[in-house]
Amino acid sequence: MREKVETRYKNMLQTALGEDILAMLSNDDIIEIMLNPDGKVVIDTLLSGKQETDVRIKRMQSANIIKLVAAYHNQIADYASPMIASDLPFAKERFQGWLPPVVERATFAIRKRAKIIMRLSDYVKDGALAQDDKNKLIQALKERKNIIVVGATSSGKTTFTNALLAELESYNERLLILEDLPELQCLSDDIVHMFTSPDVSMRDLVKGSLRMRPDRIMIGEVRDGVAHDLLKAWNTGHPGGICTIHANSLESARLRLYDLVQEAVESVPEHLIEEAVDVLVMMKKVDGKRKIVDISFKGD
Repeated sequence: MREKVETRYKNMLQTALGEDILAMLSNDDIIEIMLNPDGKVVIDTLLSGKQETDVRIKRMQSANIIKLVAAYHNQIADYASPMIASDLPFAKERFQGWLPPVVERATFAIRKRAKIIMRLSDYVKDGALAQDDKNKLIQALKERKNIIVVGATSSGKTTFTNALLAELESYNERLLILEDLPELQCLSDDIVHMFTSPDVSMRDLVKGSLRMRPDRIMIGEVRDGVAHDLLKAWNTGHPGGICTIHANSLESARLRLYDLVQEAVESVPEHLIEEAVDVLVMMKKVDGKRKIVDISFKGD
């Protein structure tokens, strides 16, 4: 019965999205689709960066899209519950939608999973990463150093993390990837993806993952007191992890980590951060292109 209901909602959602949005979802170059309250659709692409489109979505259609996404996940989106943070049922693209009264008119953003996984060599070819830094990163992965990818929203953190994960595909290791929604990708033979839910927090996932015999623990984004649990795990027998964090510089990333750890413990053990963090990679969008603008290797 539930399967029939889900199929019905999928069909209705495809109709509501329309041919233009569905075509954007199928375009491998497009990585984000954003509907503004005025009905304009803006896209972000791998090759050309952010750009406006000629696509317009009417008020009732945009609200209907958000309500159908909510309904598919057994949620309600209305005036009393104006937010939905979930994923599209087609390919698990991240969906964030808002309804009035939080916004004037319905608005949403769809973050697509990358269809094309870039390699570190691609970043070197594009001039976004120095060859020497690529070699150091590969060596850091081999030596099971902990790597944090830093940057602002849409700076390319997830894409670069996927490039790092691609280097691990030939390793005979058990990888655990913990996320709120599926964004990180890796083709390793021994891998477990785990996701948060309304009843299971990221801190729960980290603590539970330690009983799953992981060789490496990855987190899509560290944004709260889970930083304390992750750094402890990295320091006590599970090195070689990767995570992302929102910050505007490498120095602010260290301060951000301090603040996040303080959400879990009153007295922050600063040595924990110093011992656990081996490599910091700073991502930034420059002239529409996502580049590595700074890297810090412990000991350099």
